[in-house]
Amino acid sequence: MKRLLLATALVAAPAAAFAEPEAYTLDSSHSQIVFSYDHLGYSTGYGMFSGFDGEIMFDQEDPANSSVSVSMPLMSMITGWEARFEHFMSPDFFDGKEGDMITFESTGIEVTGDDTAKITGDLTLNGVTKEVVLDAKLNQVGEHPMEKKPWAGFSATTTLVRSDYNVGAFAPFVSDEVQVEMSLEAMKAE
Repeated sequence: MKRLLLATALVAAPAAAFAEPEAYTLDSSHSQIVFSYDHLGYSTGYGMFSGFDGEIMFDQEDPANSSVSVSMPLMSMITGWEARFEHFMSPDFFDGKEGDMITFESTGIEVTGDDTAKITGDLTLNGVTKEVVLDAKLNQVGEHPMEKKPWAGFSATTTLVRSDYNVGAFAPFVSDEVQVEMSLEAMKAE
């Protein structure tokens, strides 16, 4: 009987030593995705998404064991000019309708430094799903000074080729490459 208990303890010990990923919910009020593109060589156009939903399964001890899931309504895009937004939602670009969603689901994380990683995942945009890689950075983890609960902050960048998602109108005059910057805060789920 003692041998059985000892064997069980030895098998269970390694599993208990490793922490499991913990769920963090995006703080919609402090998470933004900003995109930029070259407009005919004369200017840089910008747009933004904010107020979107997502969850990070965060394993602080083994970040490669983490995952990210984000979704946002296409129609929540902010361009700063209503006529530009309407053009982006026209058949020239997205042919956007209420309910159209943009989603990102991570498929793997490669840790590249103490606070950096490459997050690979599937981005679904305009009905097309393509693999993208985010260059990500952990900004900070700790207790939120006002909320008094565990909090985490991340930033990431990537470059998308818009024609890959069937929104390549006017390329190459309006750049086909779109620079994307993300800044996300997330709170430990209760």
